[in-house]
Amino acid sequence: MPRRHAFPTALALFALASPAFGQLSGLDDSAEKAAQVAALIDKHLDRSWTADGVRPAPGADDAEYLRRVSLDVIGRTPRVAEVRAFLADSSPDKRAAAVARLVQMPAHAGHFANQTRVDWLPGTLTDFRTMFQGNQFETWLRTQYARNTPADEVARKLVTAAVAVGQRGRTPANYEGPDADEKLSVAAYYQANDGKPETIASTVSRTFLGVKVECAQCHDHPFAPYTRDQFWQFAAFFGEFTPLSPTSPSFVGPLMPQADFNQISIPNTVKSVTAAFFDGTAPAWTLAKTPRDELAAWMTDRKNPYFARNAANRLWAQFFGLGLIDPVDEPGPENPPSHPELLDGLAAAYADCGFDTRVMIRGLAASRAYGLSSRQTHATQANPRRHARMSVRGLTGPQIYASFLAATGGKDRSVQNDYYTDEFRANKGLFTAMFGQAIGKPTESQTSILQSLMMMNGKPVARQTSLKDSDTLAAVCDAPFLTTEKRVETLFLAALGRPPSADEGERFASSVDHAGKPDAKNEALADLFWVLLNSPEFLFNR
Repeated sequence: MPRRHAFPTALALFALASPAFGQLSGLDDSAEKAAQVAALIDKHLDRSWTADGVRPAPGADDAEYLRRVSLDVIGRTPRVAEVRAFLADSSPDKRAAAVARLVQMPAHAGHFANQTRVDWLPGTLTDFRTMFQGNQFETWLRTQYARNTPADEVARKLVTAAVAVGQRGRTPANYEGPDADEKLSVAAYYQANDGKPETIASTVSRTFLGVKVECAQCHDHPFAPYTRDQFWQFAAFFGEFTPLSPTSPSFVGPLMPQADFNQISIPNTVKSVTAAFFDGTAPAWTLAKTPRDELAAWMTDRKNPYFARNAANRLWAQFFGLGLIDPVDEPGPENPPSHPELLDGLAAAYADCGFDTRVMIRGLAASRAYGLSSRQTHATQANPRRHARMSVRGLTGPQIYASFLAATGGKDRSVQNDYYTDEFRANKGLFTAMFGQAIGKPTESQTSILQSLMMMNGKPVARQTSLKDSDTLAAVCDAPFLTTEKRVETLFLAALGRPPSADEGERFASSVDHAGKPDAKNEALADLFWVLLNSPEFLFNR
């Protein structure tokens, strides 16, 4: 065995072969609340399935479940050691324990921060003018998820932030001090929205309330439930922001004191409107609270009919592929929820647990519906809005790359940290550019010829499926105690998160053994690894 493989291989073998490696932790005090959320989901869906004569799919096996929940919670497939530990665990609550461990991992905060940025500021992913602000904002979101900051507190922080951004990114004096980085990161949210009251209002209403008020920005829309006046009344909560120029994303604000700055002029008219809520009510204006303070308080109030429902619906969509209201930001008589009572119950549960997102994640993942197989076994499972089987979703570029690294043992091998020369970031950017983010419906994801060509012929995949550079292959090929069948099994666990079927194991092991000499067998194992990483199963959550 070459000396350069000796130490990495020893570590990799321990990770690949030891069932105790990465042992799942037990449940914590939030388990009871999560179980109540799961019971709520089961009750409403069981009732719906019975009433509609739906025969739900059988439950997913442990390997399918672990791969699915790992992708949803931490944004990557499980490593070999994690799969082995999970499959070897015979405890009845091992799935709940696995999710409790996953939400504590740093990768959870990174994955959810990225998903939230995609949801709230999708334009910053492709627009170079706002990409830097999007990166700043994602960093702030990662901190919030790492701290498990309640969802309503995140909304209040964002809406009430003291924002004052200088031209061309210069930092004014009031952004100095120990919390300067957080202030700048929150300010990036406003910068990415051009610092315009109407743009900020549209983003806030869509992301926090699930309502597209911008349909009425220019005129009363014949099919929208909101009038032009109502749109500008909502925009007036952000009337303090004054763009410096039509082409600059920089702006100044707030203007203090704000409490008497609650009006805005409607463009191309002589009319001004005062800030008011969607339901026609308005704050009792005082000098003690700013317009945005009033909006944040109304928005996150437990009696608010929009905030908790929207937050619960978006979380449901993230875990099931489509919302109970879908599209998530177009509620109304023509787009009612598929399960109204369930959505109301989830909204109430989210509020009752203090908007603890981790509790909701654990509840969703513990539900019967989430644990169903994605394989259709009856015609009544065909409609995805019945949630009688798990919808198959395409992975995003970041998910594919993170899963690729987990499978191959790949690392950032560069010695420089510059954005344009850093190998890790360059490769991640390649995967993200080719496979995109979760904009649109992940259940309608399709692969393209260019994506297939990149996976088959691209440098990252070629490098990490070579005997020279892949730590996973080195560990599998160099281990003297592994039979051919176990080597094949390990590659399946690494790439697909599951052991091979009896037929797959027999065929592939036979193919490797018939290769002849040890070097040829190792090349056959490398070819198998390449095949598995290029299979459709690797690119979908199945």
